[in-house]
Amino acid sequence: MLYQELQPVDTFTIKLSHPFSDYDRQLLTLFYQPLIGPEAMSLFMSLWADAERETESEFSHYYLMNLLTMPLGKVFEARISLEAIGLLRTYCKQVDQDRTFCYELLPPLDAKSFFDDPLLSTFLFSKIGEQAYRSLRSRFLVDDPLDEQYKEVSRTFLDVFKPIRYSSSEGMDEGGPMAGRNEPTGIPFAYSDFDFNLFRSGLSEQMVPKSSLASVSKELIEKLAFLYSLTPIDMQKVVMMALDENLRLPENRVRKAAVDYYKTNISQNVPTIEKVFAKEPAISTEEPKSREDKFIFYMENTAPREMLKDYTGNEPLPVDVELAERLITVHGFPVGVVNVLLHYIIIRNDGKITKNYAERIASHWANKKIATAKEAMEISRNEHDQYIKWQNEGSKKSTARKPTRVEKVPEWFYQKDEEKDQQTASDAEPSIDEERKRLLQEKLNAISSGVK
Repeated sequence: MLYQELQPVDTFTIKLSHPFSDYDRQLLTLFYQPLIGPEAMSLFMSLWADAERETESEFSHYYLMNLLTMPLGKVFEARISLEAIGLLRTYCKQVDQDRTFCYELLPPLDAKSFFDDPLLSTFLFSKIGEQAYRSLRSRFLVDDPLDEQYKEVSRTFLDVFKPIRYSSSEGMDEGGPMAGRNEPTGIPFAYSDFDFNLFRSGLSEQMVPKSSLASVSKELIEKLAFLYSLTPIDMQKVVMMALDENLRLPENRVRKAAVDYYKTNISQNVPTIEKVFAKEPAISTEEPKSREDKFIFYMENTAPREMLKDYTGNEPLPVDVELAERLITVHGFPVGVVNVLLHYIIIRNDGKITKNYAERIASHWANKKIATAKEAMEISRNEHDQYIKWQNEGSKKSTARKPTRVEKVPEWFYQKDEEKDQQTASDAEPSIDEERKRLLQEKLNAISSGVK
């Protein structure tokens, strides 16, 4: 289902209306990184670096997979984490079968706005703890204000400048729209479960004037209700607690009243925020159980370069990596299909990847519309004899002079009935290096143990 959202062959451009500052970097590192994690942070910093190129460039997501050494699923998770926290807007354009994304990087909130946001500040508190939170907050406090004896004597614009009339203003409005600064907008938030009609109906004009209630943003009410699990009736009580002697509702009093109400009536523990994904089918969370399921998961979630390196134990040849990248970026094959193809060929062909042989099988799979690693494994089993014929046709050596040897095939080739086929595979490929198989299996086990 992930491939409905994103594919390695999908391209993207990056939009950055103005350069970010060193202050933005500090905010990202100290405030946002604990919330989004190192993978999302790496994605943002990589996009930021590429956005500062002199000319706009278009990249494939396979480029991100290699740059970040992440499988596609991790890149997607990192992307939606940035979207949810308000650091990225994603736009998509589809033309026929081609899909292009535009990633617009947004600056982080400044320190004051971040700590004023109840969701972000509480989220950070729960991640780094009270001591680190207080230390970080004090680091960004404004220095002591000027002594009251100081009075501002700065001149205004009108004190210094005055207009001069010209005979014509022709040409002043020529040209298109100008680029402006991307102002931080905070986290995109819409809490549709909160009933504002019920909330307002219990607040009389005599007790809470409409003008006072209007001074509190709707978003703040929604965030406090979401964070502290408060109903509209609870929020009515919070508002009553927050009123000052002049029947006004300063936002800082509303936030404090919500905290006090939560501690008194719900829990003394600080609320925590956990990461969930609204679109559950986008990324499978089911842990692979059988050896074949683990193998498929590995193939679908590993860049071909890493797969070749894991199998051989050495850095793959550039020509092999180039072949894999061309199959993905030019011909649009999913990563899992390319991995199965290379894995099949490298075992069938004594550790060598023959370009013509690989492209012939790839062309056949493209006609068959093979889209997953499982489908690639199945067609390899069903059409194995045909692939042997193609390999022999491409060989320059005379078949009559070839020494007889046991035919090699991948271990998964015989895994339809696991216990029976494991024994068959063992008998069919005695010359496969056992140490190499053991190292690859350890890699698969390590990968599968990290699946949640």
